[in-house]
Amino acid sequence: MIRVSVIFATVLVLFGCSGAKKAGGGKGWISLFDGKSFDGWKFSEKPGTFKIENGSIMVAGPRSHLYYDGPVMNHDFKNFEVKAQVMTKAGSNSGFYFHTQFQERGFPDKGFEVQVNNSHTDWKRTASLYDIVDVREVYVKDDEWFTLYIKVDGKNVTTKINDKTVVEWTEPAGATAPKGHPGRVISSGTFALQGHDPKSVAYFKDIMVRPLP
Repeated sequence: MIRVSVIFATVLVLFGCSGAKKAGGGKGWISLFDGKSFDGWKFSEKPGTFKIENGSIMVAGPRSHLYYDGPVMNHDFKNFEVKAQVMTKAGSNSGFYFHTQFQERGFPDKGFEVQVNNSHTDWKRTASLYDIVDVREVYVKDDEWFTLYIKVDGKNVTTKINDKTVVEWTEPAGATAPKGHPGRVISSGTFALQGHDPKSVAYFKDIMVRPLP
């Protein structure tokens, strides 16, 4: 009877990840984007900002956000590693949100933005934890694919570009959200890609997550 229960529980876990596939990124990594469709993703105000091009998500158009709304962890992640292949075009501004939730309009109030910006007029560059730990240094060039990596473990947040650590930050005890970002505190939530403005063009592919205990 115990063996049957274990088998049944295992089936339930596997079923809960249906609609997502194990990724080639190593043990425990799960793909969130199939490279062909927006299955498991939900658009906010301007869905035309996002298109699929050559297996990647092309971001180009008016302000909008694309939220992961799929079955993996019921799109509610607390502790995790997430990574994506990213490429920016000249002058573009985008972002990768975590611990956020779907919002019909505007920039997400809840969660944190990891900046994607190598040459925009905004000086806060790629892998900055936006308005928390802002980085001026440019680590990668436009028109080149790079790996953006984010890890959240308890109150600790790490961002990397191509395996180089850019930000290591621990939310202090009793922290409150910064001005202008009412939900920017460690909690849990989903991921989102940012369409910042019509002149900003960026690409995302191979979006993978590894949930942590």
